[in-house]
Amino acid sequence: MERIYNKIQQNLAEKVDREVTPEEWTDWKWQLKHSIKTIESFERLTGIKFKRGDRQKLEETLEKFPLSITPYYLSLIDIDEYELDPIFRQSFPNPKELIVTKFDIKDPLAEDKDSPVACITHRYPDRLLFLVSNTCSMYCRHCTRKRKVGDVDSIPTKQEIMKGINYIKENLMVRDILLSGGDPFMLSDDYLDWILTELQKIPHVEVIRIGTRIPAVLPYRVTDELVAVLKKHHPIWINTQFNHPREITTSAEKSLKKLADAGIPLGNQSVLLAGINDCPRIIKNLLHKLVKNRVRPYYMFQCDLSEGLSHFRTPVGKGIEIMENLIGHTSGFAVPRYVIDAPDGGGKIPIMPQYIISWGTNKVILRNYEGTITSYKEPDSFEPYFCDRKCEKCKLQLKLEKAEEYNVVGIAKLLDDFDKTISLTPESNDRMKRREE
Repeated sequence: MERIYNKIQQNLAEKVDREVTPEEWTDWKWQLKHSIKTIESFERLTGIKFKRGDRQKLEETLEKFPLSITPYYLSLIDIDEYELDPIFRQSFPNPKELIVTKFDIKDPLAEDKDSPVACITHRYPDRLLFLVSNTCSMYCRHCTRKRKVGDVDSIPTKQEIMKGINYIKENLMVRDILLSGGDPFMLSDDYLDWILTELQKIPHVEVIRIGTRIPAVLPYRVTDELVAVLKKHHPIWINTQFNHPREITTSAEKSLKKLADAGIPLGNQSVLLAGINDCPRIIKNLLHKLVKNRVRPYYMFQCDLSEGLSHFRTPVGKGIEIMENLIGHTSGFAVPRYVIDAPDGGGKIPIMPQYIISWGTNKVILRNYEGTITSYKEPDSFEPYFCDRKCEKCKLQLKLEKAEEYNVVGIAKLLDDFDKTISLTPESNDRMKRREE
């Protein structure tokens, strides 16, 4: 049994409950039961006192966006420097959350618009998002789903979950399911087991992914019993969210070890946050700690245009600067993809520093991370000897087991010689409207 491992946590635990034992502190249900949900309890446990005017603004913020911090995550806050502390800023409300700019969007990723049935967002052809929970162990202040997370009136029912499962059954192209929420690990082991079992009964579902913040904010939830459930349903992939190196504690490392030892591939999706991790040295340190714990950095997200997040957003140039300080400066597998999740359901768009300087008929001019400029000679003649790009009649490379026909979309249409599309034109194009007239 893991014991309370530092004096700060022991003192905090005794303030929460004088009779608390080390075993209770590491019980995830005890942590949830004693989550900090009011300004008053936060002040009592930390000794921080807010001025009357500041406190009133904080209370107004909580009327719109609730507060919930596990005692574990609260114990990571540096009380002496709390206003600048990255743990505090991610977990404690800020009146700036009530500032809604004209560019903010309630549902910036159009998840509700792309929802054919309750709990499902179907945007990409072969994969979809399945929202199985609306609760989290902690309400992150930068959450893109602030509009619904924590709303007890919109927690999915079992009937709604079943509708989502039936939708997946009816759509044969769907091979990859991402369970998210809220946090799927807030569900009971039995309920999560039921969902995973139903999904794995579907023949065309090949991969199930789970998005969770649990290892960062409530690592005690990763119990032996939960891991046993997950091991039953391979292939399971888990993406977590660590945004700052200080979140990777001894307890967090133990939870990650349990998952990795169970044969579950682990990824991390950080969010670039102003005043929290918008520094190349912080991000690089975070990435190195992740790979040390067998977690592959997957995405670094530009902060979304959700309402109340403007104070968290950095310029895109800051993300490019960070990527410049990663590519070539650390192991390739430790470098995440920097992406913007495009508004109105446009999907994830990779943003990279520019490495192609110029492009001629048979040469590409490139630069590397050092600034060295070099050329790459392209073939003088390239003929697709074995490919006429008529994929549906292919008897060579595409002679694959269980190969399926599918229609290309977007830019891929222009690259496919078999498809007759020669241009993609926005509906609002005035030239096309004049043609119609």
